[in-house]
Amino acid sequence: MKVGLQIPSFTWPGGSAELGARLGQIAVTAEEAGFASLWVMDHFFQIGQVGKVDEPMLESYSALNYIAALTHKARLGTLVTGVVYRHPGILVKTVSTLDVLSGGRAYLGIGAAWNERESLGLGVPFPPLKERFERLEEALKIAKQMWSGAVAPFEGRYYHLAEAMNNPQPIRRPHPPILIGGMGEKKTLKLVARYADACNLFARTGIETLRGKLDVLRRYCDEFKRPYDAIERTALTTINLGEGGMTARQAIDEFKELAGIGIQHVIVYMPNTHEIKPIEIIGREIIPAVAGM
Repeated sequence: MKVGLQIPSFTWPGGSAELGARLGQIAVTAEEAGFASLWVMDHFFQIGQVGKVDEPMLESYSALNYIAALTHKARLGTLVTGVVYRHPGILVKTVSTLDVLSGGRAYLGIGAAWNERESLGLGVPFPPLKERFERLEEALKIAKQMWSGAVAPFEGRYYHLAEAMNNPQPIRRPHPPILIGGMGEKKTLKLVARYADACNLFARTGIETLRGKLDVLRRYCDEFKRPYDAIERTALTTINLGEGGMTARQAIDEFKELAGIGIQHVIVYMPNTHEIKPIEIIGREIIPAVAGM
């Protein structure tokens, strides 16, 4: 099992003046501790599950490129980009750039988007859910086409690219892994099976719920004649190793339970990441213990 680190909050001591240095310290420490991946949310306002709406929120791909310059091995991605936030052709260029500059370490994390407040707040169109899913499928097709190397028009219902050119192509071949976030059984998991290389599920929903979602994914893989094991199964969970929180042993037990249903890559959010010590504890006590799961 691999362990990744999500960094969804930038509300740290020292404020903006020290934010860059603190983010760099977190990223470097995590890579040295053995974290396989580093992730940021693609949000423009902070979300209620993490903090107050007006707390600091860095633009995701600027942050990832900064992290890429400081690290050497950890994979890098967003959990996840809402499809309406960035034109698909530009998003493919953005992820390709991250992949090239990082030496082939980028993921394309993408989903249908949900946070209407930040879209309306910054003037980003936020169509109904049905249309957002239709746009998501078109975006996935555009990514596949642009990463194939073929320079050709793309004519969809929502997106029209006269010359879908992408140079330089990513280092990672055939392309950076496409990770779709979400657990919807009718649309999201079907898109995972058809187009994606990875899924991201929410561990907080419980083991039995996750097991059911993976069963649905397996059925869709059968429908599209794709090997189930071609999909990297990731799950996002919260680990609080601070005072009054959980122990390393409890975290290991949770990871073991997730591995037992087929999760291969656990991505953790730690409310006290900026204290650095929790990262070191995971690297010293948890990552070695779960590596063979």
